[in-house]
Amino acid sequence: MWLRIHRTLLPLPLAAAQAGPGAIAATPSSATTEQAEAKMFSASAGYERFMGRWSRLLAPRYVAFAGVRDGDRILDIGTGTGALAGALESAAPSSELFGIDPSEAFIAYASQHAKSKRARFEVGDAQALRFMDASFEHAMALLVMNFVPDHKKAFAEMRRVTRPGGTVSACVWDYDAGMQMLRYFWDEVVALDPAMALKDERHMKLSREGQLGELWKEGGLVNVAEMALSIEQAYSSFEDYWGAFLKGAGPGGAYVVSLGADRRHRLEARLRKRLLGGRDDGPFVLEARAWSVRGEVPQDQ
Repeated sequence: MWLRIHRTLLPLPLAAAQAGPGAIAATPSSATTEQAEAKMFSASAGYERFMGRWSRLLAPRYVAFAGVRDGDRILDIGTGTGALAGALESAAPSSELFGIDPSEAFIAYASQHAKSKRARFEVGDAQALRFMDASFEHAMALLVMNFVPDHKKAFAEMRRVTRPGGTVSACVWDYDAGMQMLRYFWDEVVALDPAMALKDERHMKLSREGQLGELWKEGGLVNVAEMALSIEQAYSSFEDYWGAFLKGAGPGGAYVVSLGADRRHRLEARLRKRLLGGRDDGPFVLEARAWSVRGEVPQDQ
């Protein structure tokens, strides 16, 4: 995953905001927040528990929508812990797969958990791919385009390495209203600390309906199609949900580990009430929606 985009979501130290009853008095120090942010995509096991479990549910639906054909040579941009690669290994047993990610920890995790030697992983930058023009039948990006600092450059690189007639596809969470795991979290964060509204992931770029499709069309792809992909995630307990944030993965986890004990406990209490209602504990299910897009490189490119 790429880190720089998150700097735009983490506000500079702000004056104390006017807050309602029970609100946290001040934001975490910028130094504490930046330290947590720098580590949020370095703990592969923590990320797998935090977001990887969602990615693995979404990946098969994304693969089906994208129109992957067995035997295609496929590039997996921002492979993370290998969720998409794992789905591709099952859906396209004859395909050659290449996964890239700037995180060495993620690449190590994906390599260790690969199902076959057909999948290869390496550290790489979506904005400057090492591959030659027209090297792949399909370039894919699962839940990553919104994290790339220059998404237009990344898209241009995906198109460049895809053969004429090949497919370029991507999907991004609906961070505004369609990803309950994060929506509930940020709602409660902002309720306690209004100054953190700017960090709310609902401000992520490319996360609104139609934004990916617009990028694909502006980039000259043809036969562009879009679809909302929905999934459900079952949690066995509150700790199953909350424990992932305590690992410091993603912007939400980075925020939680930057908090002092009192602030963290107050946020935990609000989320317990939000997710469990009047129950002490127990299982619950959360929903998520991702916006997806696919398009073809023109034959006459």
